[in-house]
Amino acid sequence: MLRSALFQAAFYGVTLLCMLVFLPALPFISRRTLWRTGVMAWVRAVAFLLRVLVGIRAEVRGTENIPPGPLLIAAKHQSAWETLALLPYFSDPAFILKRELMMIPIFGWFAAKARMIPVDRSAGSSALKAMTRTARAEIADGRQILIFPEGTRRPPGAPPAYKFGVAHLYSSLKVPCLPVALNSGLYWPRRALNFRPGTIQVEFLPPVPPGLRREEFMTRIEHDIETASDRLLAQGRAALGEVRASGGGG
Repeated sequence: MLRSALFQAAFYGVTLLCMLVFLPALPFISRRTLWRTGVMAWVRAVAFLLRVLVGIRAEVRGTENIPPGPLLIAAKHQSAWETLALLPYFSDPAFILKRELMMIPIFGWFAAKARMIPVDRSAGSSALKAMTRTARAEIADGRQILIFPEGTRRPPGAPPAYKFGVAHLYSSLKVPCLPVALNSGLYWPRRALNFRPGTIQVEFLPPVPPGLRREEFMTRIEHDIETASDRLLAQGRAALGEVRASGGGG
C-alpha cells in the first residue's frame, strides 16, 4: 500500500509538472511538437515510475499487426494504464473520450490542443453523428482513432458490454480496425489504490479489414478482443499465483 501511495503521488505530481512546463508554450507550439515532446516525455516518466515504485512492467505482442496510415483502434479497457501506454505505438492517435474530461482545467486545454474527440453521452444520436464527423476529419488528416468499445473501464473477467459506437465508426470511416487485448486491470485496478507488481500483457491482434457489415464486425471484434483478453487474463492470474486462472468471473 505504501508503494502504491507513493506512485499515486508521483503520478499526479509528474502529470501536473509536465502540464505546467508546457502550458506557457501551448498557444505557440504545433500539435505534433506537443505530442513528440510533452506527451511522450510524460508517458516515459509514468512508465519509469511504474517500474521503480510498484514493479509493473509491460510485455507487448503483435506490433507487426499494426498497419500504417489511418486506422481505427478498438482496445479493451480495464485500467488507466492503456490510456497512456498504448500511445507510443501510433504515429498520431486521437482518443474518443467523454466530453467532461475536456472541461477539466489545464488537462482539457491540452486535450483540445491534441485534437482529442469528445463525446457528449447525454446527447444520444446527435453525439454519435458529431463524433463521427470529427473522426472523419481526423482520419482524412492521416490520424489513428482510438476508442474503448465498452465505453468505460471494466473489471478483469467482467462480462463484455460493447457499445454500438465502434461499429458506427468502423462503417463510416472505412479504414481497418485494430483490436487490442490486455490484462492491465490485474495490476492497476480501476478505482483501487493497491497496485500489484508484475508484467502487464498487451496484444495487438490482426486488423479487421474495412467493408464488413456492422453486425458481422461487432461479432468479430468482440470475439477477437474477448478471446485474447481471457487468454492474457488467465496467464496473468497464473503468474500472480491466483487459484482461479481463467477468464470467467470478475
